Amino acid sequence: MAKLRPEQLEKSLKKAIAPVYLVYGDESLLVQEACDSIRAAARNQGFSERDLFHTDASFDWGQLLVASNSLSLFAEKKILELRITNGKPGKEGSKALLEYLKNPPDDTLLLIITPKLDGNTQKTKWFKAIDSAGALVQIWPINAQQLPRWIGQRLNEAGLNADSQAIDVLASRVEGNLLAAAQEIEKLKLLATGNNIDAEQMAAVVANSARYDVFGLVDKALMGDASGAVKTLHGLKAEGTDATVVLWALAREIRALTAISEAMQQGQNFAWAAKQNGVWDKRQPMARASLDRLRPAQLQLLLRKANGIDKAIKGMRKANPWDELMDLVLNLGGTFSLNPAVQKLALSSL
Repeated sequence: MAKLRPEQLEKSLKKAIAPVYLVYGDESLLVQEACDSIRAAARNQGFSERDLFHTDASFDWGQLLVASNSLSLFAEKKILELRITNGKPGKEGSKALLEYLKNPPDDTLLLIITPKLDGNTQKTKWFKAIDSAGALVQIWPINAQQLPRWIGQRLNEAGLNADSQAIDVLASRVEGNLLAAAQEIEKLKLLATGNNIDAEQMAAVVANSARYDVFGLVDKALMGDASGAVKTLHGLKAEGTDATVVLWALAREIRALTAISEAMQQGQNFAWAAKQNGVWDKRQPMARASLDRLRPAQLQLLLRKANGIDKAIKGMRKANPWDELMDLVLNLGGTFSLNPAVQKLALSSL
């Protein structure tokens, strides 16, 4: 049907909503924003219910077909959201997707989210079937040369104008991390005096960033400093940081660790797997320390917890997001309050 760039998605959604979308790429902020746009457009068209599935080795692909044929008493249309962590549905998953795509239900939108897909995956039958039935949204990473332009566009969207020197200051601060850049721009909206930002003002605002940094939180957790990470989390909450921003940062790292772990299980070396999953050289020791500490089953558990927190933040589940973020931070730091079997039982209601 169509292969869309992220900047083309909004215009396409205004024309019509496809029965299936595949959003794939490793830039988590852009993936999240593309998915948010699809969900928002779907809600405006009456898709009021949402079923979310995370695939793993034990996932029952029959759930997808069952869910596509059932609606609640309170919804006429629904979104089926399928997150394929490693980008490979496997034999059973491919079969289920092909069966679904033969005749997608009119009252259901299928949203599939995966990391970057290699050339061989894009030649598979299930990928080609999605291409024929729906829309592909490929998320490309923003490289160092593209970053200043991207920051300039985000500033303009936020109602701010910045000169090239000011943009360079912010680009050097975030080191390619788009989520960090978006967070700094949100701070600028609150702290900047006026809409025109020069290098001096940018440097002052960035230097006066919140004492507690979301990415400092992630780094402490990755290095196994659970108590330090929890202290930072409390500071972020006290300063009014959006729980969604914290979850994005944590979930991004957990997804990367999970993908690296799976690649290593398939025989890839750590350095190559880390590079393929967007982990910079200077961050690789932290990722390595986490993988030495966390088993694959524990990483899958953390993904499920992140999913539960996402539901809590969106009001789809009764729970305190900050309490559960603390548990997630502790777990990422290597401190599990319950053994994995008990935690899986507790998560069965998510």
